[in-house]
Amino acid sequence: QVQLVESGGGLVQAGGSLRLSCAASGRTFSNYPMGWFRQASGKEREFVAVIWWSGGMSRYADSVKGRFTISRDNAKNTVYLQMSSLRPEDTAVYYCAARDSIAMSTTTRDYDYWGQGTQVTVSS
Repeated sequence: QVQLVESGGGLVQAGGSLRLSCAASGRTFSNYPMGWFRQASGKEREFVAVIWWSGGMSRYADSVKGRFTISRDNAKNTVYLQMSSLRPEDTAVYYCAARDSIAMSTTTRDYDYWGQGTQVTVSS
């Protein structure tokens, strides 16, 4: 059974930093892209970042470009999201996701596996 477990969320002041982790179990995703999405209260889930299996290629939403960095450790079957210069509008539940296709995607419906989410709250 595949499980994705996020951790690292919390409450932080604007301008602060957090590092999210997502540990996968049940299978290895080292040959597949993994992504981060977020969902603010009352809004649809949106793409944040995705990283290719080798870690050599990544993509970011315009809203987080230059502030967030996605990385992965395939030996640990874990993906990370380093978030810096956080803003109140970054407040959301952050989800880790993985897919069975090798193609990178920024679309929610393309992902097959999801974590339970971790809350990130940025105070002004």
